Amino acid sequence: MKKKSASQSAFFKLRVLVAVLLCFAAITLVFFAFGKASAQPRPSAQNPQPLIRAQYRGVMPVVKFDISPPLRSIKPLVAKTCTKRENEEEGPIPLGPVGPVVWDPVVQRVLGKIGIPGPIISFDGNSNLCGCSPPDPNGAVGPNNVVTMANLHFQIFDKSGNSLFGPAANNTLWSGFGGDCQTDNAGDPVVLYDQLADRWILTQFTSSGPTFFECVAVSQTSDPTGSYFRYAISTGNNFPDYPKGGVWPDAYYFSTREFLNGATFVGVGAYALDRAQALAGNPNPTIVGFLAPPNPAYVVGDGLLPSTLDGQTPPPANSPNFYVGSEDDNGPYGAPSDALTVWKFHYDPNTPGNSSFTLTNTLPTQPFNSILGLCGGSRNCIPQPSTANKIDHLGYRQRPLFRLAYRNFGTHESLVTNQSVSAGTGPNGEVSGVRWWELRDPNGSPVIFQEGTYAPGLTDGIHRWMGSIAMNSLGDIALGYSASNTTVFPSVFYTARHDGDPPGQMTLGEGSIKDGTGSQTGSARWGDYTALVPDPSDDTTFWYIDEYVPTTSAIGWRLRIGAFNLAGGPTPTPSPTATPSPTPTPSPTATATATPTVTPSATPTVTPSPTVRPTPTPRPRPTPHPRP
Repeated sequence: MKKKSASQSAFFKLRVLVAVLLCFAAITLVFFAFGKASAQPRPSAQNPQPLIRAQYRGVMPVVKFDISPPLRSIKPLVAKTCTKRENEEEGPIPLGPVGPVVWDPVVQRVLGKIGIPGPIISFDGNSNLCGCSPPDPNGAVGPNNVVTMANLHFQIFDKSGNSLFGPAANNTLWSGFGGDCQTDNAGDPVVLYDQLADRWILTQFTSSGPTFFECVAVSQTSDPTGSYFRYAISTGNNFPDYPKGGVWPDAYYFSTREFLNGATFVGVGAYALDRAQALAGNPNPTIVGFLAPPNPAYVVGDGLLPSTLDGQTPPPANSPNFYVGSEDDNGPYGAPSDALTVWKFHYDPNTPGNSSFTLTNTLPTQPFNSILGLCGGSRNCIPQPSTANKIDHLGYRQRPLFRLAYRNFGTHESLVTNQSVSAGTGPNGEVSGVRWWELRDPNGSPVIFQEGTYAPGLTDGIHRWMGSIAMNSLGDIALGYSASNTTVFPSVFYTARHDGDPPGQMTLGEGSIKDGTGSQTGSARWGDYTALVPDPSDDTTFWYIDEYVPTTSAIGWRLRIGAFNLAGGPTPTPSPTATPSPTPTPSPTATATATPTVTPSATPTVTPSPTVRPTPTPRPRPTPHPRP
């Protein structure tokens, strides 16, 4: 064997050294790559919080049922006094953020650069007829109608803004029904449209006690001025404050904040009203109830939202309904981190006792601060022109705002919701913004797919708050909200993004359903919720129901209703006759108890229809002046 020369030996050693160095470099790169990845925030990772199962309350009693005469034949009542029990007043309002104020890493500081189409239509709803505040504006849209509700009146329009019924006190719906539903016009109303069945659901609670009720009216047909199946559902000695509702294929789902004897907070209620039975007018439909106690308080906060189906594609078979809550480590309930909670309500129509309501996932969010320091421990946060009176921000309440909108795209399932937050400090001080979220795969491994805090107020000084959010069939997301500062009267604005735009950004600028023309100088209350809903006629147009003040006054709010389409275009053509999708086969109808005969009242005097003036393309907002 030949011996290697000195040069060959040196070359061999050099090759070995280079190989060792290359291996070391590769290992180092891999180490740093994994280390860097693991150091990034992962807001959708689930924390180890254990499952929490709510207390089963059993099948809740329907104390009374009947079928109303056609609504159009009932004389509209006028609410004479403000009887609403505002239990959302209760609970701590911190003097300032409880935990550390953390910079918001997903804040959007400027308006989107792409122009947004102006409203297709914009018109007034009912005004403050009884001196009540807040109005709690909300509504729903069908193929031919827009139905709005507020404290304490409702109104039915065609889609050109012509009034077909009302404004009428909400308890007009229960005229001749008897009991508290007829006599107690207490408020916190919700109106839903069931697109799969082409029906309407209108609700409000009672507050007189000692037995409390959720009063539910389900339309017999697609005509909201026709007859209704009417139910008085007892929640026992628990006052069902802040009820919210959602449409699902198997049931109508509701959430409440429950106060024992109207005084002591005992937790969040969750209810499933069997949908097939309610649609069939079963006098004794199955209603399954749960109570999630505040142990610990931050897991229920100030309320949970049930999901509601948008579009014609139902969720996968046997899917539970999803409820979502929010947790803020700056808030008053001791939350360990900023997060969204996901609850699942499994309703078993065959064996109601097998139903369950369970906290299944806690999804850490990017940091947000729901408490505004400028509020100084009160509700009074948002400034207005020409008055020192400030109005309610709502962010200190640990809950998302109506609605929790669900849509099944086939390739994925999405939920969207929002909450008022502090966006941080701009040139003119602290401003309010709206944190919004899109969740995906809610029944698998839920993740926060995208989130953002919409807060151009950091640049223009305008506070934006009290939002409502929805997705259309194209995957576009729209957000409606109130807006105000010392130079901009409380107004009704909206923004949006197209599917596929940069995540967490509202890219389409800002439109106006109504530029405000007055300030509210009396009560500080504003809201407590609004409603942005897709139009079922084309499933791309959005309708928004909010409030404004026509003329500076103590309590002079008025509802405002408007529609917009991100592609522009005409108002959707109403369908002559909607063709509903098949409805689940109803359960056998139980034997009805005796129903009192209701004598129809005289034909109502219809309120003159408003003159509809399309709102022009939004003007540039005035440059805000520095606060004194």
